[in-house]
Amino acid sequence: MPLVAIVLAALAVGFEQVLQWRFGTMGIIAFVALTVGIKARNGLISGIGAVVLVLLLAQPG
Repeated sequence: MPLVAIVLAALAVGFEQVLQWRFGTMGIIAFVALTVGIKARNGLISGIGAVVLVLLLAQPG
């Protein structure tokens, strides 16, 4: 079980780095809002995070 936790943590950090590189600070803020909203079971916060991520992904170029 500890190996799985380490691998998942490494994947999460890697995903955050890709977001930071590709989408900048707004990508990280949106990802954190989505994650916090899901963990807190708060639909508003997770929805805001999801919408911002979708808008960032939909940008041309």
